[in-house]
Amino acid sequence: MTTTPAADARGLALAHYAARGVLEHFLARHGVTFQQQIALRAAVTAASPRTPDALVAEVRGYLKADPAALRADLDELLAKRLLVADGAHLRPTDAGRGLLAATAAEVAPVTARVWAGIPADDLAAAGRVLARVAERANAELAALTA
Repeated sequence: MTTTPAADARGLALAHYAARGVLEHFLARHGVTFQQQIALRAAVTAASPRTPDALVAEVRGYLKADPAALRADLDELLAKRLLVADGAHLRPTDAGRGLLAATAAEVAPVTARVWAGIPADDLAAAGRVLARVAERANAELAALTA
């Protein structure tokens, strides 16, 4: 008899890195990193153009990454013309939007296979647990760095 392991930090990390590995395979075809893709997506989905500082702060909130590394990512996105400076703001280019659309289309069939057959109730429960874990971990990190 096989028992299903309870969710824990290791299981969460293994799932994250497995899924991230799939995405990074497709991103590498386009010469961008995971972190750059997150920054580009933040710029594309913003309601209005963002300053570099605002993008760094937003992405740092997601990834807990070093601000200097995030600024280097923005510089790379500018150099690749996936973002363009417009005064004090950064705007995504058509090429940047196209890259996100292309990678989304490429990874979609794999993502569909990964998630196929998981019952909706299981996904809902996992979503609730992951949201609570993220909330608690963010609170702990804030206390550690205060």
